[in-house]
Amino acid sequence: MEHFDVAVVGLGVLGSAAAYQAALKGAKVLGLEQFEFGHVHGASHDTSRIVRKSNSEPEYVKLVKAAYNDWAQLEKLSSQKLLTTTGGLFFVPKDAPIPVSNYTQALSANDVPHELLDSKEVKKRWPQFDVPESVDTVYDPDTGIVHASKTVATMQWIARSRGAVLKERTRVERVTPKSSGKGVAIHTSHGTFHASKVILTTDAWTNKLLAPLGVHIPLQIMQEQVTYFKPSDPADFESPHFPTWIWGGAPGSCYYGFPCYGEPTIKAAHDFASNMMAPEERTYVPSPRLLGELFEFLQKLMPDKGREPLRTVTCQYTITPDRRFIITPLDKHEDVIVGLGAAHAFKFAPAFGRVLAELAIDGKTDEDISKFGLPTPTPVTSKI
Repeated sequence: MEHFDVAVVGLGVLGSAAAYQAALKGAKVLGLEQFEFGHVHGASHDTSRIVRKSNSEPEYVKLVKAAYNDWAQLEKLSSQKLLTTTGGLFFVPKDAPIPVSNYTQALSANDVPHELLDSKEVKKRWPQFDVPESVDTVYDPDTGIVHASKTVATMQWIARSRGAVLKERTRVERVTPKSSGKGVAIHTSHGTFHASKVILTTDAWTNKLLAPLGVHIPLQIMQEQVTYFKPSDPADFESPHFPTWIWGGAPGSCYYGFPCYGEPTIKAAHDFASNMMAPEERTYVPSPRLLGELFEFLQKLMPDKGREPLRTVTCQYTITPDRRFIITPLDKHEDVIVGLGAAHAFKFAPAFGRVLAELAIDGKTDEDISKFGLPTPTPVTSKI
C-alpha cells in the first residue's frame, strides 16, 4: 500500500492551501475530496472574497499580514493575478458590541496603515454611501478582492505540479490512528490510504470524522447567500472609485459588499444570518426573506432607486464557538490535525494552509496559533 507523508481530507480553499503548501515543502501529498473539484457544497466557490487586515484582534491581524506575503508567493509561482487591491471601509456603529478602538488598536499594534474617518469624510470621498453620524469608519488601503474559485484551482494546480496526488469524488469514511502510534489509515469509498499525518479541512463534515476519535466540536452550520445587483450606473461602483465595505454591527446585523469585479454588478450579503441547515438538509434555494433584508439595508447605506437584484448564490457557513479558528493537532491523536476557518478564513488561506503544512511536516510553526486550539462553547461574534 502506497504511503504518503501528508494526507489532506477536504479540498476547499483551506485543504487546497494545505496540499499546495505541503507539496512546496517537498512532502509526498495525498488530497481527497468527497465531491467534484470546484463543487458548490461548501464555501470556496463563486468569484470573490474580501482580503483585509482590519480586525479587532491582534492575532488575526498578525496572521493576515503574513498571508499577504503568501498571496504574493502564490501569484508569483502561478503567474496568475489573484489579488486586486481596492481599499476597504469598515463601518462600526457607536453602539456595536466591538468598539472601533479595538480595530484601530489591533492595527496599530501590528504597524498596519489605516485611517479613522467620520461620516462626513466618508461621504466626501465616496458619495455613494450615506453613512449616519453615529458610525465610525476604519479605512484600510490594503484591502482587496481575491477570485475564489480561481484561487482554489490555482492551489490545486501547483500542488499537482509538485507531485501531489489529488482525488475527487473520494469520500473519507473514517480516519484511524495506527496502534503503533505512528501514522494514520484513511478509509475511503475507493480504498484505504496510509499517511504519516492527516489534515482534516472538512468543514461541516468534521465531527463525523472526529466522533470515532472521541472528539466533538460545537459547530453551527447554516446556508448563507450573496446577491449580485445591477446598479443604475455601474461606473460609480468600479474600483478605485468604490471600495469593498463591511458593516460591523451586532451578530445578525452585519453586512458586506464589493465593487464591480469582472462584470457590471455589485455583490453584497448579510453575514451570519443564522439560516440553520445541516449539509444533508441544504436546499440551495435562496431565502426571499434574507434578500429582502439585504435590499432594504443597501437602500439605506447606498441609496439607488435603479438597483436591481440579478442573481443570488448560496454557500455554507460552519461556525465554531466565537468564530475562532481551529488549527491544532488532536491532544490524544497528534497525527490528526484539524483546520476550521469559521467562515472568515478565505483571506488567510495561503497562510492558514502553510501553518497546517508546517504542523504536519515540521511539528511546529512560527506563527502564533496559541488561541486556535480546540474550543469550549463561548458567545458568537461576527468576524466576516
